Amino acid sequence: RRLKPPRQTFATKAFAHEARTLGIFLSGGICMHRNQIRRLTLTAMFIALGYLLPFLTGQIPQIGKALSPMHIPVLLCGFLCGWPYALAVGFIAPLLRMVMFGMPPFYVAIAMAFELLTYGLVSGIMYRKVFKKQTVGTLYGSLLIAMVAGRIVWGIVKVILSGIAADAGAFTFAAFISGALLNAIPGIVVQLILVPAVVVALQKAKLIEAPSAEKA
Repeated sequence: RRLKPPRQTFATKAFAHEARTLGIFLSGGICMHRNQIRRLTLTAMFIALGYLLPFLTGQIPQIGKALSPMHIPVLLCGFLCGWPYALAVGFIAPLLRMVMFGMPPFYVAIAMAFELLTYGLVSGIMYRKVFKKQTVGTLYGSLLIAMVAGRIVWGIVKVILSGIAADAGAFTFAAFISGALLNAIPGIVVQLILVPAVVVALQKAKLIEAPSAEKA
């Protein structure tokens, strides 16, 4: 005669439910912890890149201004880590270089900090929050919106600085067009090619998950 399995009581059913809930909570917590560690690690790496990349063009200031190497790690951080991390990278990188090396100059560094902050903020929000699907199209759309927004903020901050500090220098509309567009064309082209290529390559290699696939 086969023995019948013990009948589950209300208490055993409740205990089993709580155990499953705890298991789901713990697995979710571990996943969130891993994601946060990965993002913090990438953020530190992007700050370091923002600190180091200008050395590659430092000997020729004209090339450095045209290529804008500090923009690249900030934009990458926005797409790969999210806006809070990218905002921090964008604000810290130019100010850190200004404190350590005196370059860029104080008022230039202030304007750059707000410009790069905006790049990180807008790219992260647009790609990871506003757009429901993360595709190459939404990647380029987020990138273009971030680049436009960052340049507008840069212009606004330059106007404010020129109005409150005489040694910041005058800032005209012609200077805005020149700095934000005409002289920046090489950097814009590099960013439009390099940033999406890196993001897509990392996602295809499963080194970085797309936002829609992340659990946290």
